[in-house]
Amino acid sequence: MVDSDIQIPTSFDPFAEAEITDATGSTKEYVHIRIQQRNGRKSLTTVQGLKKELSYDKILKDLKKAFCCNGTVVNDKELGKVIQLQGDQRKNVSTFIVQAGIVKKDQIKVHGF
Repeated sequence: MVDSDIQIPTSFDPFAEAEITDATGSTKEYVHIRIQQRNGRKSLTTVQGLKKELSYDKILKDLKKAFCCNGTVVNDKELGKVIQLQGDQRKNVSTFIVQAGIVKKDQIKVHGF
């Protein structure tokens, strides 16, 4: 028998991106902005991944005033606190949280369509 160099593929971790460290050595945590289709033209925008130290109620109040929409903060067992807004507010929310200094632009991931 001949010993051949067989490479066994290692397991692929789809969530490894969450563990990537940036230049400062801290793990890079993303803020995910997603859209969910309700029925017809109605949709729902969700924001997750904000820091736990932040006041979600104050952020929600400012978002609702700025975009003239309704919203709520939902407590999820796995995801923690998630902000939900009516309508497609993905671009509005991403520019708002960058301008407010909550997160940097490279820490935002916008999902959907």
